[in-house]
Amino acid sequence: MKDIDIARSVEKVKITDITKKLNIDEEYIEQYGKYKAKISNEIFKKLENKKNGKLVLVTSINPTPLGEGKTTIAIGLADGLNRIKKNAILALREPSLGPVFGIKGGATGGGYAQIVPMEDINLHFTGDIHAITSANNLLSAMIDNHIFQGNELKIKKVIWKRCVDLNDRKLRKIKVGLSNENGMTERDDGFDISVASEIMAIFCLATDLKDLKRRIGNIIIGYNEDDKPVFAKDLKAEGAMTVLLKDAFNPNIVQTLEKTPAIVHGGPFANIAHGCNSIIATKLAMKLGDYAVTEAGFGADLGAEKFLDIKCRKAGLTPDAVVCVATIKALKYHGGQDIKDIEKEDLQYLEIGIENLLKHVDNLKEKYGLNVVVAINRYLQDTENEIKLLEEKLKEKGVELSLAEVWAKGGEGAIDLAEKVVKLCEKNNNFTFMYEDEDSIEEKIRKVATKVYGAEDIEISEEAKKELEEIRNLGIDISKYPVCIAKTQYSLSDNPKNLLCKDPFKIHVREIILKNGAEFIVAITGNIFTMPGLPKVPAAENIDIDENGNIVGIF
Repeated sequence: MKDIDIARSVEKVKITDITKKLNIDEEYIEQYGKYKAKISNEIFKKLENKKNGKLVLVTSINPTPLGEGKTTIAIGLADGLNRIKKNAILALREPSLGPVFGIKGGATGGGYAQIVPMEDINLHFTGDIHAITSANNLLSAMIDNHIFQGNELKIKKVIWKRCVDLNDRKLRKIKVGLSNENGMTERDDGFDISVASEIMAIFCLATDLKDLKRRIGNIIIGYNEDDKPVFAKDLKAEGAMTVLLKDAFNPNIVQTLEKTPAIVHGGPFANIAHGCNSIIATKLAMKLGDYAVTEAGFGADLGAEKFLDIKCRKAGLTPDAVVCVATIKALKYHGGQDIKDIEKEDLQYLEIGIENLLKHVDNLKEKYGLNVVVAINRYLQDTENEIKLLEEKLKEKGVELSLAEVWAKGGEGAIDLAEKVVKLCEKNNNFTFMYEDEDSIEEKIRKVATKVYGAEDIEISEEAKKELEEIRNLGIDISKYPVCIAKTQYSLSDNPKNLLCKDPFKIHVREIILKNGAEFIVAITGNIFTMPGLPKVPAAENIDIDENGNIVGIF
């Protein structure tokens, strides 16, 4: 049975039944139909003195074309915790239309570990990403209108890009202002995908509406004739942009197939953005539940690193336990086994591929000082020999293995994992960041590259050096800004084809960008793009609507 069929076969309860279970008063709820709602941020005043629950982060190895099921495990884990009588709540990201119609598909879990209504969540949901897109493009419109109307601010160079929540590589570089209207100025421009926009980053890092508006005002849109920065607040744009985001800024609540509450809010990519749901959603889950299960995008080198070094640093959070997800098939793929033979037992390839998992485990356990358990998303083809080898390798590192069968069994398939997570949460950890606030930007990038990725060093292009020097000359205090490294998700290196990373490698930084509203520095490495493209056969080709009005083809 397909995921969408399973989702439809399980009866949902009204979202008000979910919120009543959480003791959320009706005054804090705005319903979007029967099964979706927003929770007003006013609820934080009521919950101010309530003790925070435990925070559990779900991350993974470097992803493969086979899929590792990180979100599926996160959902199954939350259901599993509730099955062992723990009050658990999910805090996940909102899916982007880019991967839904592209190569990755939806992001609502799979099998009997899903959040619902899956079609709504994967498509327009409550309109949050549309609001982010509109706020972003309103700023673009105000910039170009200001220039057209006389350019009082003497804007000479515009660096602010438009955005759209679709994979469209043709929009990476464009020209605008081609209508030949009197006073119209032609210039080069481009689009980012909405989930990689600075607005999305700000949306997910802001602590309240006031902070949201402040950060939006601090966005640098370009430079004037004196090479001084021009801010969004100089255009008086921050008020209207915040208005567009006001309702979106309230977290969304839905449910799993097992009626576990799921807060789904914000959705930056982890390869080209910081990869975590909103701070307010995570904090709300921690206030409402005894255990808050959240995930960070792609592998631990990207999502978990940014969760820990950016989100936790900004929000004052510390995970109580980390789950690192893998599959036997994906480990063999990392070991070099041909994908057409991936279901055949081959301990040689598995042993080589396990090194990728062990690197992530070592980073989380030894370098970040966190309590870690490995969850294997189990398939029928996994053999006892393969599982035994993996268990032995992890035992050498002092890390437990849990075999999760959440796709087929839902929360029941995660009871062992849930019990191990509860035990981990009772242990003390020695959480530390990968770099210090006071480190230089170069040193922050170098520490992530050498410690987390395993690179021998970094190589910064002359253009990136020039950009960093220009940033330092702006007169803006960036001394405590973290770094957000844009890197391929497929490898620990910046080369997506270098899966084994056996030979020494460097991380090549080609561009450095100040995101002053988000309050971090972006370092773009390798050939990564902030506007993805569609694959040869996009998922959109298989998405349709049948004669009964039902959506088909989303997976």
